[in-house]
Amino acid sequence: MGTVVSAAAIGTAATVPVRRFALWSRLTDRPGGHKAHQRPTPYLGGLAILIATLPPVAFLADDPAVRAVLLGATALALVGLIDDIRPLGPVPRLLAETLATLAVVLNGVRAPVTGTWLDIPLTTVWIVVVANSYNLLDNMDGVLGAVAVATGGMLAVVASVIGEYEAAIIPLALAGACAGFLVHNWTPARIFMGDCGSLFIGFAIACSAVLLFDGPGDLGLAPAGLLLVTFVATVDTCVVLVSRRKAGRSPFSGGTDHVTHRLRLLGLSVSHTALALAAASALTCALACAVAAQALPPLLALALAVGSGLVLVVLLQGVDAYPAARPALQPSRR
Repeated sequence: MGTVVSAAAIGTAATVPVRRFALWSRLTDRPGGHKAHQRPTPYLGGLAILIATLPPVAFLADDPAVRAVLLGATALALVGLIDDIRPLGPVPRLLAETLATLAVVLNGVRAPVTGTWLDIPLTTVWIVVVANSYNLLDNMDGVLGAVAVATGGMLAVVASVIGEYEAAIIPLALAGACAGFLVHNWTPARIFMGDCGSLFIGFAIACSAVLLFDGPGDLGLAPAGLLLVTFVATVDTCVVLVSRRKAGRSPFSGGTDHVTHRLRLLGLSVSHTALALAAASALTCALACAVAAQALPPLLALALAVGSGLVLVVLLQGVDAYPAARPALQPSRR
């Protein structure tokens, strides 16, 4: 509990000077295009999340794997920070993300999907994809922060259920840091987290999930646990990729075609959208907890996750995200 409280306090306090610095240095997300915010909004909030997460983990973590995750997450945050200040382009950014992830995987953070050397590239690719999926999910006030609070808290529950208490440190600190940041990022947001924060969150969640579902266990344990923990971000990415392909749009272009924007079109407010996705994350993580506790068969859980994910992707295509001249609903940065 102390980890969450201290991280939340640091996150709330650290966001204030970070916001002032971003405004002073004009590191802001400016209105225009598909973006709906009315004035330049600073986007270095990820620095505050990083500052709030590091101390509790650095002081409490003794496990080499946990420390490797912390270093890798910090490296991803720095990649995101550089991209916030001066865009790197997709290839250099992806290369940097892959190298940082591979270093962590080679230090023992890998999902036992096949039980062979193939787990190294599979885990590396999965973590990079998930980190960028959370990066894409940061497209509306408070959404990613709320999802991170729910996911981090539930991952800590999973850790306690299986007795991996040290693996709970990063999720707890991350949940607290994001809760503190949400004080400033809840709608109407006074600061965005930027790539620095979203990549840090995505990488930390992905690696924490790997640490918690890395036992040999039953067939399908790792795939089920990893998919359930990252369900919301995975579905959002699939919805966007499918809809942009159908519409003949570039998968790398920004737009108001994410799950968040579709929920807004269905009538939810910004705050209700953030709370709905946080609740969905808590629910799927609870199912992951049931899998870890051997209360739910992994293969059944995997089938439920894949099936419900496909249904959601198909159903959400029915919400028209590309009508001509539609005004943007909320700040969209992806």
